[in-house]
Amino acid sequence: MSSPAPPTYEKDSESVPYGDIDLANGEGRRRKAALVLFALWSIVVALHYSDGGQLLVWGLTAIASVHLFRLLVGRPAHVALPAASDTVPAAEASQMPFVSVLVSAKDEEAVVARLVQQLDQVNYPRDRYEAVIIDDASSDRTPELLDELVGRSQSVRTIHRKPGAGGGKSGALNSVIPKTKGEILAIFDADAQFSPDLFRRVVPLFNSKDLGAVQLQKAVAQTVFNQPERSNFWVQGQTAEMQLDCCLQQQRIAADGIGELRGNGQFLRRSALDDCRGFNEETITDDLDLTLRLHLEGWNIEAVTEPAVIEEGVTTLKALWHQRNRWAEGGYQRYLDYWQSLGRNQMGSAKTFDMSLFCLFQYLLPQAVIPDFLMAVIRQEATVLSPLLTLTFGFSAVMMFRGIRRGAIAKIGEKKGESLVLSEVLPLMLVGSIYMVHWFVVISTMGLRISVRPKRLKWVKTVHQGSEDSPVAI
Repeated sequence: MSSPAPPTYEKDSESVPYGDIDLANGEGRRRKAALVLFALWSIVVALHYSDGGQLLVWGLTAIASVHLFRLLVGRPAHVALPAASDTVPAAEASQMPFVSVLVSAKDEEAVVARLVQQLDQVNYPRDRYEAVIIDDASSDRTPELLDELVGRSQSVRTIHRKPGAGGGKSGALNSVIPKTKGEILAIFDADAQFSPDLFRRVVPLFNSKDLGAVQLQKAVAQTVFNQPERSNFWVQGQTAEMQLDCCLQQQRIAADGIGELRGNGQFLRRSALDDCRGFNEETITDDLDLTLRLHLEGWNIEAVTEPAVIEEGVTTLKALWHQRNRWAEGGYQRYLDYWQSLGRNQMGSAKTFDMSLFCLFQYLLPQAVIPDFLMAVIRQEATVLSPLLTLTFGFSAVMMFRGIRRGAIAKIGEKKGESLVLSEVLPLMLVGSIYMVHWFVVISTMGLRISVRPKRLKWVKTVHQGSEDSPVAI
């Protein structure tokens, strides 16, 4: 079974399917961000001077509470995928979708050997998948190591990009996708670790015709492989955060909201990516940008708990700060870029409302906290946004508890999982809840920064250390 030749993704403005996005430079985004910030501050000031300001906030809190309650009671269609059998009948193997695995690697000498080994051990019909590692102009020994490793590999090939090729990870992926033939594209980071039967467990989900992508839950290597010497508060916080994120995504999907991509461990239907004209090379978070464009094109995204894709957690505040600022800015860019498409309700009412509400909680509320606090001090009165803040932190804590508990049960079973509630789940939830406060600082400062500074597509790499203690077969 052969696949049609994939299109080449052009960068010219006419090939961009959304007329309201300003990709030429960052000025459009900066003006929009400044306008939103000015509007937020004006609204908060007006709420403090208005007799009905607190009542309006309580009304918005009530509306949001209804949607969040729907998320709490929703029943996800997929929580975990069953393990695949060791062998595939020849007749079945010939009909399995072709999978192309793509990894963009820049300065990844510490982890590329393990990556190539994993890709060689994939339990999927050998003639139904390919793996391509893109050396994105690395400055360390990554190119030499890849050439040596791939020369001995049966399944993996490598492509070297020249310095200055541009586009970051999006550019690297776009340059290679036309040279692959998979109906399903699997995107991983270089430090990813996954089970050999992963593809056979995930690919059947694409039997659903409107499914454009699947995102695996991410897990922290230091926690999965029990490496206390490489763990600290930040690593534990990321562990709780990832379980919260996957649980929240599954509940949003169950309530007809949106699922989101997370870069590492994402599976894409090629035709869905073609509808989006490939990855956006004018964003610093290709996954978050593609998430929105897939939904605008009518595709759904599924999130699964097991199997997870394992990656290294960052261990220092400085590394976390750079990483989360990039994520925050990229996520916020989506609303600045595609606001007209969202305003036209192109995704449908349920998804549009879900995404708008999470824009409020994730991006607008943290920025509004600053003027709310200042006005409270100046006027010597209570803050007006307290109901929304209480709802935000309360809902986050409940979903984090559910996510951590769900992960424990999936790993060791229902009965044993219940016994861990007091001994492990609650302490990790407490650490995670304190850790999540950093997002308010990141978002609020990000909103101020991009409103006044000209935008540069700057990407600070997360350094991967690798570890001999992390096994390949998991």
